[in-house]
Parts: sequence; structure tokens; C-alpha cells
Amino acid sequence: DFGRSSELAFVVEPSDDIAVQEQPLILYCQVEGIQPITITWRKNGVMILDSENAFMLANGSLYVSRFQRVRADGSSDEGEYDCMAQNHYGLVVSRKAKIQAATMSDFHIHPQNAVVEEGGVARFQCQIHGLPEPVILWHKNSMPVNTDNERYTLLPKGVLQITGLRAEDSGIFHCVATNIANVKFSREARLTVSGSHSTVYKDPMILVGPENLTLTVHQTAVLECIATGNPRPIVSWSRLDGRPIGVEGIQVLGTGNLMISDLTVQHSGIYVCAANKPGTRVRRTAQGSLVVQAPAEFVQHPQSISRPVGTTAIFTCVAQGEPPPQITWLRNGQILETSDHIKLKNNNSTLSIYGINQADEAIYQCLAENSAGSTQASARLTVLWADGLPSPPQGVRAETVSATTIQVSWEKPLQNTKEIIGYVLHIRKAADPIEMEYQEAVSKSTFQQLVTDLEPSTSYSFYIKAYTSRGASKASEVTVVSTLGEVPAMPSLFIKVINSTTVQATWEPSIKLGQHKGFKLYYRKVHLSQYTGPVLLASNVTAYNITHLDASVVYEVKLLAYNQHGDGNSTVRFVSLRETVERTVLNPPCDCMKDEQNNKTSTTGIIIGIHIGVTCIIFCILFLMFGYRGRLLMCKSVQEPLSTPQIPRSQRSAMGLVLNGATRRDRDDRDLNGKQLDMNELERLFPASPSQEQQEKGITSAHSPSAPHDEMQISTLPLDEFSIIEEQLDPLPKNPRGSSPAAPAPNHGPANEG
Repeated sequence: DFGRSSELAFVVEPSDDIAVQEQPLILYCQVEGIQPITITWRKNGVMILDSENAFMLANGSLYVSRFQRVRADGSSDEGEYDCMAQNHYGLVVSRKAKIQAATMSDFHIHPQNAVVEEGGVARFQCQIHGLPEPVILWHKNSMPVNTDNERYTLLPKGVLQITGLRAEDSGIFHCVATNIANVKFSREARLTVSGSHSTVYKDPMILVGPENLTLTVHQTAVLECIATGNPRPIVSWSRLDGRPIGVEGIQVLGTGNLMISDLTVQHSGIYVCAANKPGTRVRRTAQGSLVVQAPAEFVQHPQSISRPVGTTAIFTCVAQGEPPPQITWLRNGQILETSDHIKLKNNNSTLSIYGINQADEAIYQCLAENSAGSTQASARLTVLWADGLPSPPQGVRAETVSATTIQVSWEKPLQNTKEIIGYVLHIRKAADPIEMEYQEAVSKSTFQQLVTDLEPSTSYSFYIKAYTSRGASKASEVTVVSTLGEVPAMPSLFIKVINSTTVQATWEPSIKLGQHKGFKLYYRKVHLSQYTGPVLLASNVTAYNITHLDASVVYEVKLLAYNQHGDGNSTVRFVSLRETVERTVLNPPCDCMKDEQNNKTSTTGIIIGIHIGVTCIIFCILFLMFGYRGRLLMCKSVQEPLSTPQIPRSQRSAMGLVLNGATRRDRDDRDLNGKQLDMNELERLFPASPSQEQQEKGITSAHSPSAPHDEMQISTLPLDEFSIIEEQLDPLPKNPRGSSPAAPAPNHGPANEG
């Protein structure tokens, strides 16, 4: 590194210019760096040879004696010029300078006659194109317009505004356009001021609003807005995005024109002109956009670097501008071509050179360019090479060991081997970019390396460098070899019994299987040696049903994955369908539709039965109640011959107990005058349900919760009014002892009793 003064760099670069026809033109170029330095010029990429019309000065500048837009042979001196400088270390190219001829067209907009009432607003306009931009001045009655009059406003684009018109403003107007190429006059236009100032109300109205403008930083923008109305409207400005316009560099021309000086990119936006009626919210608006461009400029320049052979060199070049600039890299003045060891990243902002060698030593330039301008910066790469370094390792060989392992071997360099401290093996997938390369260090006494953890069926490139304390040797020759293919791994297998003759084999797709084309499925009865299969299944299939099996035997199911390299290891499962058959016999499958219908029928029958039972109970209760009342009336009216002897009152209570709860033995033994009392009739009228234990012991409890009917009989039948009627009845067979007391007895009384 010889210091900055040794760097080949431009002190002065050619700049854009506008040349005058038949006038001389000078393009400047000044370079610094280690001599000798050779300077040459190009126009539109073609070398310029010294001639009578164009030649290079001693200081490196280009002199054009008579600039011509179009020569007799059809050529032109207009174009893009650049300067190239070269020394022992490399070549640099200057920015491109755009040279144009000064011109002026005819007026394409002339001022027009106007008749405006007193107090109104008059506007004249003329437009003309030229390089450089023509300066337009206005004349009234062949005399320059007095710009000191605040009612007269001259805008840069050839507009004249006159506000608050008076009679003396009438006259003949024309404009004069001037630049280095020519001077031209427009047609004349007459302004007539009529009548007196009107007091009739008029809504605010914008006669002319702002135009869309595209300018470059540091220029001046004028946004026109002229409004009329009575009373005179107030003109205001705002940004559509709500951001403040600011005050620095802002000026109002005339009654409402906005001028922004020294433009920056932040001034870009949409501007809104509003004409407001004083004291009200009545307003009219117009808007126009302002785009401010900025030529490319560097935020970070590339820096010159020195790197040993075999290492990586990185240059960084960051530029900004509006619109965002495009970055291009040059190597010794020529567009840089990318390759395996030269890469561009981050929108060309980063240049990386891998495994550099002496051929990479050069000057690298970064060109940033957009529609507003271009710029360049350069840096030099110096490749360090020490004398006495080892020559490249010899005889590099790579042999495939397995699907994931390759063995690399080599021989020591032919020259300068005494200072070798080790070797570095550079490894990369052949399809990967060079920045994906990685290294493995090897001792100086080792001439082979087993590279593991590689991918199957993949090509890898290898090369070796020998290292000393002073640097590395050049890279050996590159050898490329592929790993062996690998069969897929064992799949996971699960067996599910579907029914007595079918099982389902399922497995899960997994990245651990590796590359595979599909699956093979086998199955057999365990006592047989022959498999059924293979059943070939695609790689995306994850289940298969095996049908028509014999439920009485055990089956073996085997699954494996395969690819172009062969079959992988298989997964084996055993399955028996016997338990499924036994469960089917013990729990036969139901006819769901039939059971559902039966359930519906059974439920309907239960509901109907409940309704019938409730209805019967109600009718029985009603029958007993009405029949009992009729029976009492009959007992009151019976004559003496038909009645039994009265029982003393002292025995009635006991008799009532007997009637309500006497044991069957007492009833069987009782016989009055050879006549047997029909207890079945009483039991029919007053049914009771004493427990079996109570019947055995002859005990009756009128208040037992288990005998609700007894409670009803005691509360509704006072024994003081009760008498027993003896009837001549045929002997009835006694009920068996175990019969239910609630069973109804045959009724031998009259059919209409009660």
C-alpha cells in the first residue's frame, strides 16, 4: 500500500455542458497517481483520435475547435464523453459528460388579445423551447415592462400576470426569449380594460392552477395560481399529505404564486392551491405535483485493499439519489463480468472476489447513475505475493467411500516445501456458489482427508492450498466427484384391524426417509414362506387396506421404501384377527335401523300403556266413590228383618278394626247364625294392602305410610254410622292364602247396587 497519493484517481472530471454552434468547447480532465499516466477520451464509448477538429491538450483536457450539431458527413459533436486514465496499476474511467448543442425553437404559444373589466385580472403567456432554458422578458408598447409595479408579476415560464387592472394597463404586449443560441420575439397581443370596477358578487374561481413539475435539486420551482372573484379571494397553499410547506426558501409571487428556491428531495409532493371567499368557507381548489430529482452521490466509497493470494476481497459501494441510482462495476475500465469467484450482492452494492490470484489485481470502479446524473468512485486491489511460497499441491484425487463420505488425497508441492505449516482443503457442492465453500485444516504431515457428513447423490468439488507463515500457495487443480446414492431409511408402520377379514397398514411420510420413489408392501400367513406382493405404492401414499384375510391365522406385514439405488430396510408387523372374530360372536353387530324402529315402537307402546293405566285408575276411583255412597243410602233404609242384630257401641270400635284389618283366620272362624259374612264384598269396597308380615301377626295400622288406602277409609267412613248387612249368598271358595288382597272379588249383589 503506497498511500493515497499513489492511487490513480480523478481530480477533475468532465461535466455536462451545452455547446454553442461553431464555437470552441473544452472538456476538462485532471488525474493524479503514480506516473506515467496515459489519458484518452471516448465519445459514446468510441475512442477519440486526435484530429483538426478535436484533440487533447497537455493537461489532459479535450478541445473541440468548432462545435457542430450536425456535420457534413452526418456526424455530430453531441454525445456522452468520458475520460480514461491508466498507469501501471490499472485503468479508471471518469463519469459520463452529456454534451448538447445550444438551440432555440420557435414560439409554440403566443400571447392572446384580452378584454378585462377594471379591477379584474389579466394573464398573458408565451412558451418556447431551448437549450439552455431561454430567459423570457415582456414588453408593453415596445418598452420593457416595469417589474417594480407590484401589480405586474413575471413568472419564469413566460407568464405575465396583471392584477387590479386599471385603464392605464391597456396596451400592446409581446415577449422576448433569449439564450446563448438566439433571441426571438413573439407575436403581439392587445389588452383592453373596459368599464369601471363592478360591485356585483362573484364566486371565487381559479383561472390557472399549478402545473406538474419535474426539477432537480437546487433549482427553483414556481407553482402558479391565479384566482378571481368579488370580493377578491384569498389564495392559500398546502400540501395534500398534510405536511407543512415550511418557510425557508418559500416566497409568494404576486397575489398567489408559490416559489420554492433551492429545491431538495423533501420538497417533492402534491401542492394544493385554494381560493377562499373572505369571511366564509366558500373555496375553490386546484392541485399540481412537484417531483424533485437528485443525481446519484456516494454514501460509502469503495476502499483500496491489499489481500494475500487465495483470500477473499470485498468492495462496498453505497449510493443514493432520486430516483434510486443503478450501480455498475468496472474492472480496468471494462464492465465487470461475474463468475464463480466474482459475485455481486445487495443490488450490486457489494463486490466479492473469492480465492483471489494475481490476475485479479486491478482497479475496480463503481458507477452510480440515474436520470438526474451520474458519479463514479474507484479502488485498487493489490494481491500480495511473497517470494519462496510453495507451489500448488500435486495429484489431488477424490474417491467416493459411501453415500455420505469422500476421501481426498494429494501430494506435497514440488517447490518450497520446507516452510509448509499445513494444508487447507476447500470443499463445496458443485452446484453451490463459491461463497458457500467451507474449509478443513490438515496437518503438514497428512496427505489425505476423509470428508464426512456429505449428502447422498451429490457432486462436490475439492482443491488444496499449502500454507506457510508468509502466505498460501496457489490453489491446486479442482477435482469433482459425487457421493454414492443411498437407499431410503426404514418407514414407520402401524397396523389397524378393520374387521374380521381386513386390516389397514398406515405409515407416516418423513424427511428421514430421504429421496425415495415409493413403497413396497408384502404380507403372508406366518406359517407360510411365500409372501403376497410386492404391492407397489407411490411416494405420497400413506395407507393401504389388505382384504380377504383368514381370521383364524396370524399374518406378517412388511413395508419398505425404495429408490433408484435399491430397496431400503423393511419394517415388519404381526397381526391376528381372532380376537375381532370372538368379539363379534359375543357381541353380534346390531341392526341399527331395526333396533331404532323397535325402540321407537316400544317407546310408543309404553306411552300408550301409561295413558290407559292412568285412565283406568281414574275410572276405578270414581266408580268406588259413587258406588260407596249408594251403598250407604241402602244401608240406612233396610228393614229390620233384613238387618243383623245391632252391635253394642262398645264393640263398634273393635268391629271397625276388624273390618279394616282383621286377619284371614279370624274371618274364617266367624259365623253368625250359620250365615257366613261375605268379607270379599267388604274387601271389594274397601281394598287394603297390608304387608305379609302384618297379615301373619293379625296387626293392622291405620296410620302406616305403607297403607294409604286404610287412611282414606278411616277418614271417609265413620264407624258410628256403619252397619253390616247379612245376605243369603252361595258359599264361595276361599282365596288362596298367597293371593293379593287387592284382587277384585266376584260381585254377587244386584247389578244396579249403589
